[in-house]
Amino acid sequence: MSRYFLFHKPYGVLSQFTPEDGARSLAEFGLPKGVYPAGRLDKDSEGLLLLTDDGPLIERLLNPRNEKPKTYWALVERVPSEEALQRMRTGLRIEDYHTKPCTATLLDPQPEVAPRDPPVRLRKSVQDVWLEVSIVEGKNRQLRKMTAAIGHPTLRLLRQSMANLTLEGLAPGQSREIGRGDIAF
Repeated sequence: MSRYFLFHKPYGVLSQFTPEDGARSLAEFGLPKGVYPAGRLDKDSEGLLLLTDDGPLIERLLNPRNEKPKTYWALVERVPSEEALQRMRTGLRIEDYHTKPCTATLLDPQPEVAPRDPPVRLRKSVQDVWLEVSIVEGKNRQLRKMTAAIGHPTLRLLRQSMANLTLEGLAPGQSREIGRGDIAF
């Protein structure tokens, strides 16, 4: 019988159970043995991870051909123009690939997000804003590369959802077991 857990990965934690180079790992959060992250978040990204031992579900959720959306809030430097957001929406050339179309909007109103430790650097002369971006692929540091390509580097990245699963109700470091029936495709 497979098990499924939603976890709010804090900043600075690796998406693996084995610590590396002095970094924190999932091992310190009391998650059960035998479950693994469905996808990864970089050490400097935060937000929703699904942990399970259900390999076929992981494949269905993560394979880009299945187009299961992953939605992120990205705190970016300066306010992007509609033209810059449209470039993201239609896909960008990043290194050796072209990103698939995505949704990208300026969050209005801007969300209240718990402070991060350590805090994001703020400059009084530059306005930083939160974007909501949904993608169906997940190449290495893709969203960070996309916002940089339009001239608005990501300062903080928080995955809000995967498919129908959301971060709602989970504080950083908290997990919650869910049933297979809670995961819609």
